[in-house]
Amino acid sequence: MVTDTEYIVACISQGCVMLSDGEFLIDRLVKYVGNGRIRWHVEFRGHRVEFTTGQLKKQPAFRRKMLEQAGVLPLQRAGADYRRWAIDLRKTAIELPWRDRPVDAGFAIDRLVSLGDDRWTVDYQGKVIKFTTTKLRRQTSFRKRMLLKAKVLPPQLDAVAYRKWMDWLIENATKAVPLAAEASMNEKSWLDDLPELAGWQNEVTD
Repeated sequence: MVTDTEYIVACISQGCVMLSDGEFLIDRLVKYVGNGRIRWHVEFRGHRVEFTTGQLKKQPAFRRKMLEQAGVLPLQRAGADYRRWAIDLRKTAIELPWRDRPVDAGFAIDRLVSLGDDRWTVDYQGKVIKFTTTKLRRQTSFRKRMLLKAKVLPPQLDAVAYRKWMDWLIENATKAVPLAAEASMNEKSWLDDLPELAGWQNEVTD
């Protein structure tokens, strides 16, 4: 079985590019606690890579998983330097209960609502998340905002598939009822609806 170090060396020999220290800046580290286990999710450029505590502490294991799942190879640090970096990283982690973990598989929003003027809301499991048209159409912005506001990370789609999905959502979006119209509808007598509900047609007379 190939070790983590052997795997990384083989990838470098095949032309894998190693990021510099300034280039490898993770978006955040999330610590999920529950069921007697701790899981860590590194979020980096739209990717979410899961680690155990042991994998985070071991530099070869950390670099291998980032390479396999995010397609990037972090800079190799000296042993003591990496240990300090990993400790500092864990200290800044956001802690969430495991039941609120991001879920890629089966992701589906309840509905997209158009508010007009390039403003939208995404309804997802009781949460309402606000978007502009620009943020909706940019997959990275959409995924980051869903993760921040709804604690869910939608699956990463290729550019064409995401564009088609978002076009379909926008075409089938629900239009918000203006407050004035909603108020007038509430004030309208239910008696006025009786002929229409019964299928009656009002005769037009000259």
